[in-house]
Amino acid sequence: MGDSGDFLELLGYDMSIDVLRRLDDPADLARVSSLSRSWHQFVANKGFYKKLCIRMFPELKCCSCVVEQDNLTRPSEVGPSNFNEQDATAMEDRVFALLARELKSTIRKDNCILAAICASSTDNDPDESIVNTLDSSDIVDQRPSYWSSKGASNPEVPETLTYRLCSKLCIIEEVNIQPFKALFQDGHPIYSAEAVRFRLGFSKKTVYSLSHSEEEVVAAERFDDDDGYIWTYVSPRFPMVQENCLQTFTLPRPALCIGGILQIELLGRVQKQEMDGLYYICMCYVQVKGQPLPPVFDVEMSAAKTCLLKYCPQADCSSSPTASGEDANPTSSGGWLALADRIRQSRQVGARVWSRVRFLNALLGNVAVVHNEDEVEEGEVHIEHRMN
Repeated sequence: MGDSGDFLELLGYDMSIDVLRRLDDPADLARVSSLSRSWHQFVANKGFYKKLCIRMFPELKCCSCVVEQDNLTRPSEVGPSNFNEQDATAMEDRVFALLARELKSTIRKDNCILAAICASSTDNDPDESIVNTLDSSDIVDQRPSYWSSKGASNPEVPETLTYRLCSKLCIIEEVNIQPFKALFQDGHPIYSAEAVRFRLGFSKKTVYSLSHSEEEVVAAERFDDDDGYIWTYVSPRFPMVQENCLQTFTLPRPALCIGGILQIELLGRVQKQEMDGLYYICMCYVQVKGQPLPPVFDVEMSAAKTCLLKYCPQADCSSSPTASGEDANPTSSGGWLALADRIRQSRQVGARVWSRVRFLNALLGNVAVVHNEDEVEEGEVHIEHRMN
């Protein structure tokens, strides 16, 4: 039987942080956190769940504070008698653990648009309103259904279409846009844009509240201009082809929309109208594919470009990282025991004087490990290993 010891003590403080921050699955962090009180406290104090969420979705960097819905007072405003720093740390760890599990789940591809807010310009309002882009039908009420910009002599003049999503927290994977084909004009021209770009964020002027109806919120947002929004994500520029089909623009990675606002930038005009010699952009249908987070998660936005992440524990908590037995059992995977064994073996051959890079490389080696679940006790891991 080899010597027993605590994984964190064997690895050392700095190296423990370096190793654990490389985990990319919340289930692994759940296993680490469930092994002992000291490990759980280490994971919570260092905010590994929050760091994992930010690695998956960098937009979460703007989350400055976390609060549970049944205690809406911010931790910094609560006295030490009823909400101390340790309570705040435990709460943040718990909320980000639940969030990480949700963010790691498979993304559905639902249409996440709730309402159209405004367009940068409209040629004939309301007949050619942005609202028409929410209907996939080419013909509505026996007339073509599309949005049209105002004409411009300069083909470089951009346009924007702004929408409100179905949730203030939505994972967005792709945007689908169909340019309009004017069958009532000679030559059946297609008024596409040269390129598109997408912005995700929130409105600085609107405070979302349960006391406001959907119509009131959208009406207030209609008065926002380009300076009225804070964007937490901006996509690359995508070329658009001049075809009357639903064109798919997949983001380089899924992005988290914090605030529920999506804006489509239409860059460059390619089609001139014969009757006035001006360039127009016209779109007949827009889809935003992704998945809203469950209602247990919410955000409160700030004009300071930060947000308060809220969690309601009374709602369904089935997404907890420790809800399923296989994830909660720290010995369900031999990986951690093998890792601890390689650490102990490295120490025996003088790993304490190795460089960090060589030491991390050593952890990737193959060592035969035999472990017994009954030998896992609080605060320590007992391992018997065979040396080749």
